[in-house]
Amino acid sequence: MKILVTAGPTREKIDPVRFLSNASSGKMGYAIASCAAQRGHEVVLISGPVALPAPEKVRRIDVGSAAEMYDAVAAEFPLCDILIMAAAVADYRVAEPFPEKLKKMPGEFVLTLERTTDILSEMGKRKRPGQRLVGFAAESCDLLRYAQEKLAKKNLDWIAANCLADGFGTDSNRIILISRDGKKAELGPAPKAEIARQMLDAIL
Repeated sequence: MKILVTAGPTREKIDPVRFLSNASSGKMGYAIASCAAQRGHEVVLISGPVALPAPEKVRRIDVGSAAEMYDAVAAEFPLCDILIMAAAVADYRVAEPFPEKLKKMPGEFVLTLERTTDILSEMGKRKRPGQRLVGFAAESCDLLRYAQEKLAKKNLDWIAANCLADGFGTDSNRIILISRDGKKAELGPAPKAEIARQMLDAIL
């Protein structure tokens, strides 16, 4: 099978040296890509900026911003059997990034933000029969409610729900994998490589 995985954060430029981002390490997505490749699947990994080497036998596409990740996913999605969207994509970007480095100024400074494209939602609209779509929901509260709402709203087949305290930026994780038909499987706490193995067992 051809499996498309996204991983890591995105960076939304403020000026040439500053950006908005998040604390995603990319480790969960990389573990999934590595595990899938070890099983003999054709794997494409679309990665935001992370300090991780590309897994063996995986084709990695490096991107920076949410817009770049959207373009890469949109290009690869029609060719894949499964998309596992583990990246932490920015919901907002600076409306008008500054072309030159901003100088320190007295008083307050306000940035105007605009929404980025919701990649998972867009791919849910384009999903063809037989394709499978897996999302992640990292939440700080009401984990199951938000995850189930996201699963239904974005036309997903599975969603991996995890509390931000359990796996963001760490080597281990604990998730609740929820299927379209409402089945739930608690995975972990365990190293992310083991979580990836259990996720793929369920999805495949």
